[in-house]
Amino acid sequence: MSRIEYIQYTNPAAYPSLEHSSRILATKGWEVLFLGTGSFGADALEFPLHERITVKRMKFCSGGWRQKFHYLRFMLWVLWWTLRWQPQWIYASDPLSCPIALLLSFFPGLRVIYHEHDSPDTADSVFMRWVLWSRRKLAQRATLCILPNEQRTQYFSLSVANGRPVITVWNCPSLEEISPQRVVRDERVIYLWYHGSIVPSQLPVTVIHALAKLPEYVKLYMAGYETVGHVGYVRKLKGLAERLGVGHRVEYLGTLSTREELFRECRKADIGLALFTKPTNQPMVGASNKPFDYLACGLALLVSDLPDWQKMYVEPGYGLACDPDDPDSIAQAIRWFLDHPDEMRAMGERGRQRILDEWNYEKQFMPVLKHLYDKLYE
Repeated sequence: MSRIEYIQYTNPAAYPSLEHSSRILATKGWEVLFLGTGSFGADALEFPLHERITVKRMKFCSGGWRQKFHYLRFMLWVLWWTLRWQPQWIYASDPLSCPIALLLSFFPGLRVIYHEHDSPDTADSVFMRWVLWSRRKLAQRATLCILPNEQRTQYFSLSVANGRPVITVWNCPSLEEISPQRVVRDERVIYLWYHGSIVPSQLPVTVIHALAKLPEYVKLYMAGYETVGHVGYVRKLKGLAERLGVGHRVEYLGTLSTREELFRECRKADIGLALFTKPTNQPMVGASNKPFDYLACGLALLVSDLPDWQKMYVEPGYGLACDPDDPDSIAQAIRWFLDHPDEMRAMGERGRQRILDEWNYEKQFMPVLKHLYDKLYE
């Protein structure tokens, strides 16, 4: 029986693509083991149960000297489980897993795939320089590296992987998450929806200012978690909404623990917000799961007016673009949706069909699946 061990020094459930790939493999008879940790803000996120998928996590440890010892314990723990469980594959999926995966890549008969979701920042410590060195060495030993969009794939291939195979896999939803065609509601309420990490660069305060310029029946629902650098940001958004007189139109649903719960709420909305403020520190089209998730639920999109976002989502007719730093621009785009409800619903349906036909993880993951089987039977 084929076995694959995922390792990441964070909560693996914070990465939907790991859930999707592991379930694809488990459905095909693979045994899957996740070795991860807790995560600040995202600790409540969980994978759905599956008889062939086991998730083990060490408790979260905050920064400082204790975290260095925690990381060493994590390394030893992963080594112990690898020796005990005897997988054929290691699937490393964050930069902090690279030193461990690099060591494991020297084990006889053990192959490694490296899947990078978030590119690391410039090294500012001895520890991070070691991590980035390990990342480069791992990329040059891995049988395959995976990046979430074409721009990052090209950069990684040229500057890190040194000619090793690198492919692009977008962070799309799974086929089982795609909603049925939406039924038009009778109630005259328009719900804006946001989910993910709740930080200023992804859900700016300008959204609240824009809401104050819109009719009473427009409401904002958000679900997700704060990050270490932005503790209290939800309170700041709610406080601003109260001061602008729209507090009753903003609702925070908290951290919904599973994708099933998240999509159940998302399907109730009308417009999905993917308003990365400019400039973004790394290309996000294809890497951001938000627009794909929203379209899978039949929502029309409101995205940033960046050229790649407009080409990907606006030009094919899945939504509109606006300046995320300008409340008037956001409000103007939403007013267009209010004035054209039929076209708004048509945008969501066109996007849902694109997810069904092409932008789903089963289709995206096919090259990786082929690689796994080809290498197994070499």
